[in-house]
Amino acid sequence: MAGGGGRQAVANVVTADDLIAVQTLSVRIPAQAALDLLEGDLGVRLSKLLSSVPFDIDMAEAEAADLAEGSPAHTAWRVLCNETGIGWVTAGKLLARKRPRLLPVYDQVVRCILGRPRSFWLDLHGALSADNHALHRELLALRQSADLPATVSALRVCDVVLWMHHRTDHQQRSCVGT
Repeated sequence: MAGGGGRQAVANVVTADDLIAVQTLSVRIPAQAALDLLEGDLGVRLSKLLSSVPFDIDMAEAEAADLAEGSPAHTAWRVLCNETGIGWVTAGKLLARKRPRLLPVYDQVVRCILGRPRSFWLDLHGALSADNHALHRELLALRQSADLPATVSALRVCDVVLWMHHRTDHQQRSCVGT
């Protein structure tokens, strides 16, 4: 939507397009939080943090420090999680919108499949980086075989694969991630 939230021109600010895009992913951002993200202190704090989070690298190429606890990305996630009405899923989806190549979606379905690792971001980073980036390359090959544009990141391909693999079972089984 609107060229994506990770474009250089808007990478460090939350826009109305970002809020609409995130809400198409079955989450709701309360009106007060949305206003604060667009025009208030929350938006200012998040923008400052985002300016320190790389927007032009894939997770597989990032340093673990870019994703670790205390990093600007992790701090941004915590700031969002602490906002009334924005939980861990919504915070993650908004950050995935702002950094589609670097930050993954982690929601109830993904948690059901993969469990609750100590650090999902670091574990996924390790998996994507292992074996000379073999999984990352495989996701890019899937993107190509599906004839998707290069603007669709390897992480978004991973999101779709996980969802398509487990969504129906997740709904039918009342998985622990629900």
